[in-house]
Amino acid sequence: MKITDLKCAIIGQNPVVRITTDEGIYGIGEIESPKAYIKPHVMYYKQFIVGQDPTNVERVMLRIRNLGSFKPWGSAVSAIEMALWDIAGKAAGLPVYKLLGGKIRDKVRVYNGGVRFPMKGSSPEDYAEVMQKMKNAKEGFTIIKQPISFHGGAHRVVPNFFYGEVEDGSPYISRGLLTEKGLKYLIECVKAMKEVLGDEVGLALDCGPGWVLPSAIKFAKAMEPFNVMWLEDMITGDYTPYVLADVYREVTRSTSTNIHTGEQIYLRQNFKDLIEKHAVNIIGPDPCDIGGIAELKWTAEYADLHGILVAPHGVFNGLFGLAAQVHMCATLPKNYIAFEYPVGRPEWWYDIVEGLPNPIVKDGFIEVWDSPGMGVDFNEKAARKYLREEDKDFFD
Repeated sequence: MKITDLKCAIIGQNPVVRITTDEGIYGIGEIESPKAYIKPHVMYYKQFIVGQDPTNVERVMLRIRNLGSFKPWGSAVSAIEMALWDIAGKAAGLPVYKLLGGKIRDKVRVYNGGVRFPMKGSSPEDYAEVMQKMKNAKEGFTIIKQPISFHGGAHRVVPNFFYGEVEDGSPYISRGLLTEKGLKYLIECVKAMKEVLGDEVGLALDCGPGWVLPSAIKFAKAMEPFNVMWLEDMITGDYTPYVLADVYREVTRSTSTNIHTGEQIYLRQNFKDLIEKHAVNIIGPDPCDIGGIAELKWTAEYADLHGILVAPHGVFNGLFGLAAQVHMCATLPKNYIAFEYPVGRPEWWYDIVEGLPNPIVKDGFIEVWDSPGMGVDFNEKAARKYLREEDKDFFD
């Protein structure tokens, strides 16, 4: 079997990769919705993979893996990797999880990142209200993640939140020491959310980046009585092209609150310091950024050897990304907590993708399915009407 073509279409907001072969088998991979601009970068890799055997996934990846980088530039490589696994599974007549070593769990826990409700404001009462709505959601989530602080925009709406200037333009560049007022505000918001969730649903906090070390330590210690699941991306994260493991270690050693990061990191090598230095308690690589699902599994296995947990990121990964997460997480070791649940946006995505269970989530879990490959595909007739003019040949 040989790869004959690589295509990329923007469907809705998500770039979608389609790899075709000379035996009529094709594979699909998906890139996060904020990255429509990545399409030309995807197509750059075509010259390196056409003519290769797609079922030799690692051999193909060795041709392109060195050409990616930290978020967002690893997403093109990652989508290609997932499309290759889709082809390999279909060719073998096996679900992808079998090719990754087989599942160790029949259902995978998800945490709520994608099911959102508008907030009326930014008061503690507003946080409590939206938390109640997420707690009542039909998916029955057992863990809910909520953006706060710099990630939640508090620095823009709370006067004198921190000692610094609010920067416009590129995301996540506002940074500085929290004021006493800012710290107290965050504590009150968390208190309000925990009063709603109690000990029935875990609360994870997506915090930054934007924190400086003293504020991060002070806030992490203040969170200890609330037993939050984790504090995410306080020092680096999202679009930060470096790790700062030594700084994270200072935070982690100062508190019993779990510290979490990793969504922007590309490749196993760049998790090495975080893991070997025990710089965080939980890593959160995104399969759409780290280099794919096999890359994430390898990293999770290495983290497990060091007593570090894994809760993969993935809120923008779409429905094909969701399928890839299910297969991957079914095979992860016992350090797995849950992966971040993505949703289809716009809603018509659910009309153009076939193979997902209905309902997808039951009581906070997704049952692992056994269809060959990733087990999901486009309803081509339904999907064609959403193709842009320049992508009309995507299914040809």
